[in-house]
Amino acid sequence: MTLFEKSEYLVRLERTKDRMEKAGLEVLIVTDPANMNYLTGYDAHTYYVEQAVIVALDADEPLWISRKMDVACARFTTWLSPENLLGWPEELVQSRLKHPMQFLTAAMQARGWGRKTIGIEMDAPHFTPRSYEVIKSGLPDAKFEDARLLVSWVRCLKSPAEIALMKKAGVIMEKVMQAAIDGINVGVRECDVVADVLHAQASGTDEYDGDYASFPPLICAGEKASAPHLTWTSDRFKNELSINLELAAAVKRYHCPLSRTIYLGKNPSKQLTDTAKWTVDGLNAELAAIKPGVTCEEVDQAFRKSIAHTGITKESRSGYSMGLGYPPDWGEHTCCMRPGDRTIIQPNMTFHIITGIWMDTWGFEISESLVVTETGCETLTHYPRQLIIKG
Repeated sequence: MTLFEKSEYLVRLERTKDRMEKAGLEVLIVTDPANMNYLTGYDAHTYYVEQAVIVALDADEPLWISRKMDVACARFTTWLSPENLLGWPEELVQSRLKHPMQFLTAAMQARGWGRKTIGIEMDAPHFTPRSYEVIKSGLPDAKFEDARLLVSWVRCLKSPAEIALMKKAGVIMEKVMQAAIDGINVGVRECDVVADVLHAQASGTDEYDGDYASFPPLICAGEKASAPHLTWTSDRFKNELSINLELAAAVKRYHCPLSRTIYLGKNPSKQLTDTAKWTVDGLNAELAAIKPGVTCEEVDQAFRKSIAHTGITKESRSGYSMGLGYPPDWGEHTCCMRPGDRTIIQPNMTFHIITGIWMDTWGFEISESLVVTETGCETLTHYPRQLIIKG
């Protein structure tokens, strides 16, 4: 049973084919797991092996190809007809002599796609150089084009059903963040707090369950708060310590990330409290700037103008498009709040606005996930937007 109505997948397929035609593509090989899910509903932990969804302008349905034993997963999760679910044999699993993409190219040749103009997601996280070489050798008469992010740009505009899932993730996210805050105490190990976080992510609410997130929980304490992407250790929390948290909740692969900084103790430095105030003010300014018709660059400028008087600089982007995702990322790799991105913001886009400041020996991090409305934006959570002091 698919997550969404078949009609929604057909709209997604139509929008994808429209972009293909404009790009001069006749066939598209999709290997990004999030894009495979978006077009077909396919949802299984199988992206450690070669898999793909193939969209052709002359075919009514996409073609799903993966390991033979996982055809059952496709039957449970996709809207595709049985004849469009093809499984390659077990002898191809991590073989030194043969490769699953040989099966894919043979299937494409059999359908008359061997001489087409074919788009390939060259930046897909699970698409290897060897896969590309095998595809090229198996389709020697085809013309290949880089179609990276083609489907990802289609995904930028969410449907009401997608937004509803992200709002559910927002409800779980508040529980996840509270579990982390409650668990952080002097003498407690980082790994034990993460166990509480993972439990909250999976257990969800009484009405619906949670999913695994595309990022592991990120906990950066003390001097490690200067590093944005560290995972947990067995270190024990100490008194008078700041801890950056970047966590997420997900429902059916749709995410709601959230970042906060907690100070464990009673005497945070003036440097930290001032930076927290300035960064929160900048975040609020950025949220206020988000509305249909403005560009991502203009939204980013609202944050930078707000903190300009402080002398603090931020080299990294201050937000990005996100939603449906699989490891290693919940971001869509499309719109970014940063100088030079002139993407026009539209209703039903969803963003993670993250205004983290990372210095040499310390840092402060705060973020909000949101959906763009007709007049502005709506955050997916309502967690206190401040430095959280736990004495």
